[in-house]
Amino acid sequence: MADLSQIVKAYDVRGEVPSQWDEGLAELFGAAFARVTGASEAVVGHDMRSSSPGLSRAFGRGAAAQGVAVTEIGLCSTDELYFASGWLDRPGAMFTASHNPARYNGIKMCRAGASPVGQESGLGEIRSLVEDWMETGAPEPVDTPGRIGSQDVLADYGAHLRSLVDLTAVRPLKVVVDAGNGMAGHTVPTVFDPLPIELVPMYFELDGTFPNHEANPLDPANIVDLQAKVRETGADVGLAFDGDADRCFVVDERGEPVSPSAVTALVAARELAKHGGGTVIHNCITSWSVPEVVREQGGDPVRTRVGHSFIKAEMARTGAIFGGEHSAHYYFRDFWNADTGMLAALHVLAALGGQDRPLSQLVAEYDRYAGSGEINSTVDDQPGRMAAVRAAYADRPETELDELDGLTVTTADWWFNLRPSNTEPLLRLNVEAREQPVVERVRDEVLAIVRG
Repeated sequence: MADLSQIVKAYDVRGEVPSQWDEGLAELFGAAFARVTGASEAVVGHDMRSSSPGLSRAFGRGAAAQGVAVTEIGLCSTDELYFASGWLDRPGAMFTASHNPARYNGIKMCRAGASPVGQESGLGEIRSLVEDWMETGAPEPVDTPGRIGSQDVLADYGAHLRSLVDLTAVRPLKVVVDAGNGMAGHTVPTVFDPLPIELVPMYFELDGTFPNHEANPLDPANIVDLQAKVRETGADVGLAFDGDADRCFVVDERGEPVSPSAVTALVAARELAKHGGGTVIHNCITSWSVPEVVREQGGDPVRTRVGHSFIKAEMARTGAIFGGEHSAHYYFRDFWNADTGMLAALHVLAALGGQDRPLSQLVAEYDRYAGSGEINSTVDDQPGRMAAVRAAYADRPETELDELDGLTVTTADWWFNLRPSNTEPLLRLNVEAREQPVVERVRDEVLAIVRG
């Protein structure tokens, strides 16, 4: 019997197929999704993994057996599924394991309007129902099952995204896109087609085995090919998407990575100008540059914990117009508060193409500090190592500590955040300072405590 504690995470379902879950379990999840959401209609989509079509169809059968009319949108990115949920005003389920290896798959679920389903907003109830049915047998179908139909929403998704960004003044640009054999290979051609862009595609063939590199652009090893291609072709910008294409990473015309915090600040400035002010959400490990730029542009920055459920909850609570994370997730009020790397990419292209400077000069004003990037340490005792670091900094003068998300230690010249992973025996360290030598000093000091 499957152990759901191993595959039902804080925000989604994710595990190895078929060793941890399979189509039979997906059908139970579909039935439970129908019960918990109370939906009469739902949309279901999937990525390019070999197991995704079968799992998504099984989920749809389970929901339909409980009376839900299911619309299958087929191959799509995660943000395209969110679009369908918002545009059609129906709950949705996306079958993907993002950048995980080919043997994995998962389900990202949302309520109508792309409102997230997490542990505290229905995922716990879904898990309980599935566990009950695993013991007692599948739930009885309703007298009138829902129909299962299909609809292609890709063109509407692309048109909607382009309607949210003023692209009328964009000069011709050469853009390299590394899809990593993921869903951006499906969505980018449609979204970019009407734009004055010379597209240089890399790894657009849909292949869930990821034959060229892992589809996780936050790992520097996975953007090496993109960096080389940008330099080789003399492109204006390079874009890398993860497997389900909800995250977008940017490199400049030199092939140098652009910090997701700098992208957050740039997009925040544009959204604030568009809306005449507003609230912008950022997590506790984005750069100091983000709240600074937001205030300079007349906005109100609000700091929150890392993770899409926290960002989306704060956006809903505050009515925020935009939110950004260090992980290259970008959230927009105009996109049902959901995250879409594609919309962030269009903002970068509009900003770049609306003036004559190269991207490196354009983003320099948004990238003001030196940073370490995220450094992971494997530890046996997460609470003990966290406590040791806290004790080391607790009594230092002019040092502030807060525990909104892990431990953040701040001074006038630097800050660091140390957080435990929810799923692995890791501590994650991020350091930022006004000067690179200070980053290195603080980094080494903290790691010496963490690693003993």
